Amino acid sequence: MIALTLAQIAHAVGGALHPVPGESAETVVSGAVDTDSREIGPGGVFVAKRGEATDGHLYVDAAVASGAVLAIVEHPVAASVSQIVVRDAVEALSDLARHVVGTMRAAGGLRIVGITGSNGKTTTKNMLARILRDEGETVAPKASFNNEVGAPLTMLRVTETTRFLVSEFGASAPGAIAKLAGLVEPDVGVVLMVGMAHAGGFGGIEETQRAKSELVQAVRPGGLAVLNADDARVAAMASIARERGVSVRWFGTGPDAEVRAADVDVDASGTRCTVVVDGSRLPLRLQVLGAHHVMNALAAIAAATALGVAPQDCIDRLETVELAERWRMQPLGSERVRIINDAYNASPDSMAAALRTLAQITRPDQRMVAVLGAMSELGEYAGEEHDRIGELAVRLRIPRIVIVGPEARRMFLAAVGEGSWDDEAVFFATADDAFEYLLTELRDGDRVLVKSSNAAGLRFLGDRLGESFS
Repeated sequence: MIALTLAQIAHAVGGALHPVPGESAETVVSGAVDTDSREIGPGGVFVAKRGEATDGHLYVDAAVASGAVLAIVEHPVAASVSQIVVRDAVEALSDLARHVVGTMRAAGGLRIVGITGSNGKTTTKNMLARILRDEGETVAPKASFNNEVGAPLTMLRVTETTRFLVSEFGASAPGAIAKLAGLVEPDVGVVLMVGMAHAGGFGGIEETQRAKSELVQAVRPGGLAVLNADDARVAAMASIARERGVSVRWFGTGPDAEVRAADVDVDASGTRCTVVVDGSRLPLRLQVLGAHHVMNALAAIAAATALGVAPQDCIDRLETVELAERWRMQPLGSERVRIINDAYNASPDSMAAALRTLAQITRPDQRMVAVLGAMSELGEYAGEEHDRIGELAVRLRIPRIVIVGPEARRMFLAAVGEGSWDDEAVFFATADDAFEYLLTELRDGDRVLVKSSNAAGLRFLGDRLGESFS
């Protein structure tokens, strides 16, 4: 965090300062901010938020023992540390993030990019951060820090020398992106796609579209919206941008996109394509598996070139990215039995993309195996969307389909109904049962996709399989 006095922090969060003896309103703090006492280091600021399972106020002493010099609390606690008492610790976290980023933007030199979309946010964030970090100090979220706590924590990592802030914005409900993006008013807003992820919570894909458009509405006037020309719901956001004095830069596969891809080819070693950037044709070879990651790369290139990075530099840096993120198309195991662990998140779009990638990277002398779990947050659409994935797995001629968990049982029934009658599809109630089966079922030459939403827990099954066949 940038250096601030206790008085400045208290003013930013609207709290009452209670300094310990030896400190005053003019005491300067510049350490990292966190809500997890285990992550606090010397000089750090601990925000004691209340959670569903525990209360951060119980861990103030632990944070102090780890080096915290300030605690932001909702009520005074008996601890030997300066405290700022606020009404709501999570709101205070956002207020402090707004102040820090606003201060550095006013000082000049800080450029801010916001990214949202039903799929691909974390991968695109990582790709863009990789491009930008060679241009100057870049702050980007750890893992998927994109909610009301994670996004402000990322913003608070900005320092006096930070040149780029890349923020990822998830949407738990309508208005969530507007609130988070409104903290920083990005210079560039990237919208990747509008799909069925979280559609159950929003009440349908039209509501999801409105939620994602909140990022475009938050881009500062005179800024830039980077939009997916291939997605009609994203493309429709151009009118919102123009009404607000925000320019539009398109990415996609069609001829009208300023940044587009052609000649996409996928195999087990990665993904190749030709990237056309403002008329220049450049070959790109991604080590990341999956044709769907080409669109993420295009979005990153569109944003980076708008920020002044040369197209060839974007290409060169993207080619060094070995993994999108842990549990996202992560190769495990060995050449004998290759495990692809993509079980951190799943939506109908990402599930279909992963299955198609499995089909593309498996040679005729190898066998495809799909280990699939439930997709979360689909609400009333869950049944039909699980049906579609089960049917797609059969249509892709995947000879072994392993469905795991009661919430995914309709996927199994749909696969059987589609024509998987000769034991191609099997069902297991638990990941442990599936693991025991796969230990004896998998053989040399198998290419195994493990895919589910985070809640299904199959990412750990993928890790176990990776270790067993390494």
